[in-house]
Amino acid sequence: MEDSVIENMPANIKTTRLSVFEDSKQASDYVALQIATLIRERQKEGKNAILGLATGSTPKGVYEELVRMHQHEGLSFENVITFNLDEYYPIEPHDEQSYTWFMNQYLFSHVNINPHNIHIPHVTGPENHVKNYCDEYENKIKAKGGIDLQLLGIGRNGHIGFNEPGSCFDSVTRLINLHPVTRNDAQVYFGGIENVPKQAVSIGMSTISQARNILLLALGPAKSEIIKQAIDGPITPDVPASILQSLPQAQYIFDKNAAALL
Repeated sequence: MEDSVIENMPANIKTTRLSVFEDSKQASDYVALQIATLIRERQKEGKNAILGLATGSTPKGVYEELVRMHQHEGLSFENVITFNLDEYYPIEPHDEQSYTWFMNQYLFSHVNINPHNIHIPHVTGPENHVKNYCDEYENKIKAKGGIDLQLLGIGRNGHIGFNEPGSCFDSVTRLINLHPVTRNDAQVYFGGIENVPKQAVSIGMSTISQARNILLLALGPAKSEIIKQAIDGPITPDVPASILQSLPQAQYIFDKNAAALL
């Protein structure tokens, strides 16, 4: 850990909840190890590991390391049940920009997880069907006893999942209008802003907050400003990730570039 990077961190976070690594690979490997440790502990107990998973560029290294551990260290995913944070709406699951495609590409197709244990909030059809779908998704999480470990990234506007600025802290899984910053950041992947969906389904702030362990991973200098706001600033719906300050089960894992302004 880089003490010089974190010397001004609030004491409670600095001493117990923050890990800063030299580079993105070290940070990603650390997160993967936390996930693998949970999976193995649950296996010894004869229980399932309930994982909340994220997408985007940030967790790719985590999934790469988990795949390596599966292929070379015998890490089994037979007892793993996953719930992804979010998905664009509308989008087809075979679309290369869908998070359904992403998860299959970077993790699920490379490990021995039971397909019935994979849950991604993908819904098609008219918008009036979405509310019932979201309620069902929320109920599935509750039926499994809640999430053991939630992996999070953070958007440049402070969103976690697609809980955009202004999201209520008591929110649950729902359809969300995407913030202009979020859509602008996504346009490079969609070939232009006109192709970026305007809505998404996302697990809510309350659902995230109830996870028994939460790992917020942030990498690179582009995240440094919002990380400073999320950790040093007030707890406010204007910066949804700031809620993690109040959650003792939340850990922050950064590379030194993401932590540069702390």
